[in-house]
Amino acid sequence: MKFSILYILVLFVSLSNPSSASDTTFNVLSFGAIGNGVTNSTQAFLDAWSAACGSASSTLIYVPKGRYLLGSMILNGGCKSPGITIMIDGTLVAPVDYHALGSYWLSFLGVSGVSIIGGALDAKGSALWACKAPASMESHNPCPDGATSLSFTNSNNITIKGLMSLNSQLYHIVINSCQNVAVEGVTTIAAGDSPNTDGIHVQLSSYVQITNCIIKTGDDCISIGPGTENLWIEHVICGPGHGISIGSLGKDLKERGVKNVTAKQTIFVGSQNGLRIKSWARPSSGFVQGIRFLGAIMKDVQNPILIDQNYCPHNISCPEQASGVRISDVLYQGIRGTSATPVAIKFDCSVKNPCMGIRLQNVDLAYLQTEMTQSFCANAVGKVLGLIRPNSCL
Repeated sequence: MKFSILYILVLFVSLSNPSSASDTTFNVLSFGAIGNGVTNSTQAFLDAWSAACGSASSTLIYVPKGRYLLGSMILNGGCKSPGITIMIDGTLVAPVDYHALGSYWLSFLGVSGVSIIGGALDAKGSALWACKAPASMESHNPCPDGATSLSFTNSNNITIKGLMSLNSQLYHIVINSCQNVAVEGVTTIAAGDSPNTDGIHVQLSSYVQITNCIIKTGDDCISIGPGTENLWIEHVICGPGHGISIGSLGKDLKERGVKNVTAKQTIFVGSQNGLRIKSWARPSSGFVQGIRFLGAIMKDVQNPILIDQNYCPHNISCPEQASGVRISDVLYQGIRGTSATPVAIKFDCSVKNPCMGIRLQNVDLAYLQTEMTQSFCANAVGKVLGLIRPNSCL
């Protein structure tokens, strides 16, 4: 994937000095926010957003040090301000009651030119995780799905830089139907067994960059949904978690595809998967093409390289069917490290839509560093270049 010199220069300047153009500053304390972690400051934050949004100049919303209790907030666009920077020196804290938030905690809808710089989100998700646990004493009671901590929908020219997201109830960060998004230096932390706590989820979006992030969570570190185009991932550390996953795709019969995704210089430590493409085993119009996995390091990863087109959870709505998702032009280059299982490379592709144009170049994966690793292929067509360990089954 190639970006123009102008685009890269503009992005670099905006990330290096996000508040340089801010003419007006709104301190949340001036609107009644109290950073004691107990007093509900939701309305104060909404009022600060309203003031910034209504300003004719570029604005800065400043959150000083402290812990600010916030309920569910929807921050709508249609702003007069050409750019709003939210500078956070404190921590935003969710209510202890996991029923209080609904599906979203901090949700931006239809905004443009918004930057979130620094700070932390503490979603207090551990109580909900316990409710969802099969052995939990609460498991006989209905547990809500939980809330995504931070989401942007139908938005453009977004920056999220230096943010820490802790213990999300559900997804940490969701980018949905957005264009031109930069996520840099973000850290997400949740327990390795926390359910559905994806670090960063991208769908129906284009020109998204995710760089220099540390993601420790209970589900996909980065999940890539239908309609994602021109996604760039670089210098991301994943683990625990389920790796960088394209999918699951093909849940719906009519579904947009995924194309032009690059993941470069990534590190996976003790994760369930490394680089994964996953689709449901049922008909679909979806596709995956133009994927580049470059320079990844695996440290005791259960499935370092995986394509699974026979995903059929609970054997519902898909037994004895074949995935309609067409996978083509996928490059794995410079992948090295150790596998925690004997099968380090697995291409389990659709019997009706074989994987085409799979390329392995300079891949070196050992099983526990001493024993021979294996590869598995079903309905996969491709070629190898350079050193390949385990021996290719393509």
